Amino acid sequence: MELEHIHIRGAREHNLRSIDVKIPKKKLVVLTGVSGSGKSSLAFDTLYADGQRRYVESLSAYARQFLGQMEKPKYDSIRGLSPTISIEQKTTGSNPRSTVGTITEISDYLRVLYARVGIQHCHQCGRPVRGQTAQQIAKELLAAPDGTQLVLLAPLLVNRKGEHRELLAEMRRAGFVRLRIDGEITLTEDVTALDKRKKHTVEAVIDRVAITNKSSGSKSNTSRVTESVETALKIGDGILIAAAVGVRDRVFSESMACADCGISFPDPTPQSFSFNSPQGMCVECNGLGSRVEIDPQLVVPDNALSIDEGAIKPWGTNVSTKTGWSNGFRAQVCAQIGVDTDKPWRSLPKQHREMLLYGSGDRKFNVEWSGKSSQGTFDMNWEGAIPRLMRRFMQTSSERAKRWYAQWIGDARCSSCNGSRLRAESAAVLLGEGKLATSLVDVSSMTVEDARKFFDSMKLKGAAQQIAAEVRKEIVARLDFLSSVGLGYLSLDRAGPSLSGGESQRIRLASQIGSELTGVIYILDEPSIGLHQRDNRRLLSTLTRMRDIGNTVVVVEHDEETIRAADHVIDFGPGAGVAGGRIVYAGTPKGIEKCRSSLTGAYLSGRLEIAVPDTRRQPTGSIKITGANENNLRDLDVEFPLGVLTAVTGVSGAGKSTLVNDILYPALSRKFHNSTRRIGSHGAVHGLDQLDKVINIDQRPIGRTPRSNPATYIKVFDDIRNFFAQLPDSRVHGYKPGRFSFNVKGGRCEACQGDGVRKIEMHFLADVYVKCEDCGGRRFNDATLRVTYKGLSIADVLELTVKEAAEVFSAHPKIAGPISLLTDVGLEYLHLGQPSPTLSGGEAQRIKLARELSKRATGRTLYLLDEPTTGLHFDDTRKLLEVLGRLVDAGNSIVVIEHNLDVIKTADWVIDLGPEGGPDGGQLLASGTPERVAQNEASHTGRYLKAQLRPRRTSRQK
Repeated sequence: MELEHIHIRGAREHNLRSIDVKIPKKKLVVLTGVSGSGKSSLAFDTLYADGQRRYVESLSAYARQFLGQMEKPKYDSIRGLSPTISIEQKTTGSNPRSTVGTITEISDYLRVLYARVGIQHCHQCGRPVRGQTAQQIAKELLAAPDGTQLVLLAPLLVNRKGEHRELLAEMRRAGFVRLRIDGEITLTEDVTALDKRKKHTVEAVIDRVAITNKSSGSKSNTSRVTESVETALKIGDGILIAAAVGVRDRVFSESMACADCGISFPDPTPQSFSFNSPQGMCVECNGLGSRVEIDPQLVVPDNALSIDEGAIKPWGTNVSTKTGWSNGFRAQVCAQIGVDTDKPWRSLPKQHREMLLYGSGDRKFNVEWSGKSSQGTFDMNWEGAIPRLMRRFMQTSSERAKRWYAQWIGDARCSSCNGSRLRAESAAVLLGEGKLATSLVDVSSMTVEDARKFFDSMKLKGAAQQIAAEVRKEIVARLDFLSSVGLGYLSLDRAGPSLSGGESQRIRLASQIGSELTGVIYILDEPSIGLHQRDNRRLLSTLTRMRDIGNTVVVVEHDEETIRAADHVIDFGPGAGVAGGRIVYAGTPKGIEKCRSSLTGAYLSGRLEIAVPDTRRQPTGSIKITGANENNLRDLDVEFPLGVLTAVTGVSGAGKSTLVNDILYPALSRKFHNSTRRIGSHGAVHGLDQLDKVINIDQRPIGRTPRSNPATYIKVFDDIRNFFAQLPDSRVHGYKPGRFSFNVKGGRCEACQGDGVRKIEMHFLADVYVKCEDCGGRRFNDATLRVTYKGLSIADVLELTVKEAAEVFSAHPKIAGPISLLTDVGLEYLHLGQPSPTLSGGEAQRIKLARELSKRATGRTLYLLDEPTTGLHFDDTRKLLEVLGRLVDAGNSIVVIEHNLDVIKTADWVIDLGPEGGPDGGQLLASGTPERVAQNEASHTGRYLKAQLRPRRTSRQK
């Protein structure tokens, strides 16, 4: 019989203290506890790792040689283990070609749909382009109203100069009585030559036919039309023109070609709609949607300035009065165009701005020049400021000049495809008819919710409906899954690298819902990351659905609502690192509130809480953004107060990241750090003179190789190496600090070159890292390891946790100081030498925060943080708020994007966006203190915040 529990005995991976635990099957089980208490060690490093190992061992010896031998986790026994699937909190990678559509495979189905039922249109004139047989053309002509007089024509010449005597003679010999020349029908025998000075269009009149009453079923009429169509197609090289009085000519073609523009189109295939295929990608940007070119935003960084004040930055100031070859021409061109050089750039007509930046085309300007001994005038084309900068950058051989031109270069949206990634021919294929016809570019730019509505209302006719039925079903199912996990606000063309860890995890979760497997153990790492409280319920209903169809769902989570919704809770602790690794509580969510030894229970019951501050800090100034309309922002004016902790809130997809990460940070970064990063569309940013620095503490990895670790990132490893070089054994042997570095030859293990692991490339699989056999993963050679302090070698020091290292080096403030900052941000459980690829996004962010704390503050710095509570327990959140408070009290300003109500209620100021996500968001709902936002009836955040601001009763008071 199947066991009802997963029995784990003697688990001792990482800091687990040989624990025994029973995890009920087919239940929603939440593992919780303070950061570093051992939750992930049990869930991922023991349960999932052994499930994977057992699966690999079940494969053939041939398959195992490609996968390698997986190390068995440290435990005594595990019984009742089912197949395991891990859905971790990791981003989807850095591939710029990856999008939400490609990750979820929706793009694959869309490509098939457009290739099979899409209608090709000409990308120049917009007319439909279809390849039809003679029978289909005849059938369409016969469908005209009764009595319609049709003239069937075969094109012979289109818009060509000449007398064309030979063509006219050939038509007479072939027996064609009439021709249509430049729109006029005339007898062939009346024309022997055309005006050679003009362009002419000549068509042969194949037949003149009247559409008879269809009820009579005239077979002779049908036969005549079909025969005439075949003749016209033969004479006209596959093209036929049907003319009728008072109606525009209709063009039919056997091949996919636009008769008006003379452009041929290939038969559409799924590859024609892939920006990863040469058949579908835009040739200018190779399907990336952006390319490195002169960025207009860098050339004109401040549109409030006039040209003479330096609006076009490469030109400098006083353009109208400057002398010299180039400057003189610029002034004359501005005068002849009619540009007022004293007028603000944004007030100039768009046509004038475009001409100055991109050139005048064929228009000539008469300019004067003068030299030492001569002078004169000549006519010149105006190249444009941007093309000139790009041309000079490409032509110059001087490195100094290249550096000067490079400052105007940025990653700009491709001007050819306008960021759509597809070639124009593919983007012109439309699905549907009339006003509802939609291109693949339009569908890809829709949010998941809008795409659902589009496919629900999409109406196709005839065979197209039958062909699209199955593909449409698959697309709608995937869209439904994405919506069910709270991702309805994402657009299908959203770039994969821009997704947060939580969004990436929920996308993978959506694909698992679609598979509808049963009897599986799903292990999830904080799926609620990035979700507003309003959307949490939808996620929980998804998890319970996975449970209800017969799966075991194990969730590592800190979210209060998720813990309360669980069937079984396992709480780890009591502390982090060496102070953790034990099971403090296992049972129902209600029971944990009564557990006195559980820190989680104390916060859930109300015995402990993050208190609302008695007073709020008062702003010392503000930065104001006007006219923000990037992505879904709706011409927003927002004021960010300075000298306080500001929380930017709103439901998922409301526009928080766009406002802070795409507009505020790039604008400040360009001002203070000469960044070339693109700034989102906005009017202006005011008040920058109140700051002198901006620091963006994001969740990107602190390094991508095992060489990078917390000690190297916060620079404390340099001090540790210097310290080891001063020890007696080092001085005897003449060891310098470099001896204790794993990045240079000398003291490191040369077999693994100081990595401690060897990287094995797996070709079509992810790279595998295996422990170095020579040094056993210690990174250094034996001679280096003989130097010790308190019995610890340099390798042993790297294995210390932050808390242990602080005790070992307590007598050395230069080392203990930076290490203590890691403790302050709740990372005392990390090992100093823990490889950065193993760190979560939240841990990487807090390490960056610790590094900033070690620097001397100017008091005029703005810190930007994106969901800093990721992966934090209630108690760790309290510690983080204390650290942020220290930064603000030093005179700095902090802006956090956050969903965590404990952070929002303790903030001094809240900026709430909404009311919904995607196209229904992008508006400023409320701005002010948390108390003020809580009174706003339209704000989802305010509704949840109101409950948090009420005095909370403890369980004893209850």
